[in-house]
Amino acid sequence: MQCCAANPDAGVVVEEPDSFYAIRPECRDDVPRTRFKPRPGRTLSARRWHASFSEEGYLDIALVLKRVQRGGVHPTIKGVVWEFLLGCYDPKSTFDQRSQLRQQRRLEYEKLKSKCQEMEKAVGSGRIIMTPVITEDGRSIEDRTSTGAASQEDITYDFGDSSSMTEQQMDNVLLDRDAIQWKLTLHQIGLDVVRTDRALVYYESQENQAKLWDILAVYSWVDKDIGYCQGMSDLCSPISIVIENEADAFWCFERLMRRLRGNFKSTSTSIGVRSQLIALASVIKSVDPKLHRHIENLDGGEYLFAFRMLMVLFRREFSFVDSLYLWELMWAMEYNPNLFPMYEADTTANKSQAEVKDRKLLKQYGKFERENLKAGSKDQQIPLSIFIVASVLEAKNKRLLKEAKGLDDVVKILNDITGDLDAKKACKGALKIHTIYLKKQR
Repeated sequence: MQCCAANPDAGVVVEEPDSFYAIRPECRDDVPRTRFKPRPGRTLSARRWHASFSEEGYLDIALVLKRVQRGGVHPTIKGVVWEFLLGCYDPKSTFDQRSQLRQQRRLEYEKLKSKCQEMEKAVGSGRIIMTPVITEDGRSIEDRTSTGAASQEDITYDFGDSSSMTEQQMDNVLLDRDAIQWKLTLHQIGLDVVRTDRALVYYESQENQAKLWDILAVYSWVDKDIGYCQGMSDLCSPISIVIENEADAFWCFERLMRRLRGNFKSTSTSIGVRSQLIALASVIKSVDPKLHRHIENLDGGEYLFAFRMLMVLFRREFSFVDSLYLWELMWAMEYNPNLFPMYEADTTANKSQAEVKDRKLLKQYGKFERENLKAGSKDQQIPLSIFIVASVLEAKNKRLLKEAKGLDDVVKILNDITGDLDAKKACKGALKIHTIYLKKQR
């Protein structure tokens, strides 16, 4: 059975959830239990979603945010709602404008994918690569084993002496180097894909695994500064599942990565997520100095035990369905209507802070972002995820102070929360800590 809205924004056809979220029988005892259930009158339903559009297609985003923050999104419409929450489309655009933009993006994705196919025939073939396809000096590795990856002629990149090269030749060399770097990551993407959400019946399908691999492979080519890093498959998988069209899923993932890509930047001396860990330490030190001192005394002042939670947005701490629920709560609470560079001419795009404090306009922001604006916060760069980690630590405050004698104990206590967290309570706790933190910063 398929559920599809009657307007152009239902270009994402979403099937009933059972076929997607079903757990393989042999894995049911090993996955966290699911708490989330759609609740009439609280969860954003398909009927309420369709009623939120005007005849022209303008979306009442304030109404949508209110309902999502109250009870999440019904599984049958997650894909189309997520596209708005992540800023793929401006609520003030019409059905026709969004339809045109969707088609433009699909064509752009096909161009990007075609370029990747020129470099590696496995892309778009329905197969994924599991072993290295190229050496670091650019030589093709023959007889590679994969899930049926297409064979490819040997290619040798000889960079030679760059001093005598023309500008065009140098551009070609740089492209070749980019191609080598990209191809070096393809097997790692494959290895991660076959491990991602493997408890789901959905990924018993080779086609569905290949879709996830293709999206990540193309993204790795597009974002050359970051490329592919472990953890991205955990972030992309839910999007690939809830959005059927591969191109639409790609652009939704690209929007998510605009927020999170900084976490994956790393050098020989630092990791990208370190700035968020520093922010977490600052928040805990401000709202609970006793707990912070205790963690520091355990040599945990860098808060590395929170690394995983921030890198993959709590995918390990919640069941699959509950992590989706948590994400949409976070995105709704952090929602900012000024996220649309393609609509910079919009009259609300450059409102001053004083103008934004207009009560009607404030409703177009999520709860978390609204409080930042009201407070004139200089710390708006601290995302809600930081405060959710802080709320988890605060919920385990007594155990951490009493039982944690070393960092191993901290990790064990935090690992014990897997499957026992409530997404709604975690977000409520985060908002409370955020309020306390903002007051202390004044």
